[in-house]
Amino acid sequence: MLTRIDHIGIACFDLDKTVEFYRSTYGFEVHHSEINEEQGVREAMLRINGTSDGGASYLQLLEPTRPDSAVGKWLEKNGEGVHHIAFGTEDVDQDSSDIREKGVRVLYDEPRTGSMGSRITFLHPKDCHGVLTELVTSRTEH
Repeated sequence: MLTRIDHIGIACFDLDKTVEFYRSTYGFEVHHSEINEEQGVREAMLRINGTSDGGASYLQLLEPTRPDSAVGKWLEKNGEGVHHIAFGTEDVDQDSSDIREKGVRVLYDEPRTGSMGSRITFLHPKDCHGVLTELVTSRTEH
């Protein structure tokens, strides 16, 4: 069962400049940053708030590390902005299976490693009214 909005992914050309905007404008601080070689992105997770289930909500800022990455291709076509929305779930495997049975295309056969050691998969935007949707099971509560 989906439990919360885990994060909203925002694609950007310059991660440091974008982090500084969110820090100076809204007071959001970087909770975690990493490079995900598999996905070809450098990212920063800005914690917005905690939730009643022990999780949190974030903005995920994404800068491509190579032009052929999914985020790199998306930026080339669309420019900076909201890239995806992610819903937290206790069981990404079960929820993605249930959603697949409803006719929604799940982009990964098996969930992959995401930010902060989470397990993730994506749902095809054409099946989700134009919104790239991510399902996230946190490795540990954050």
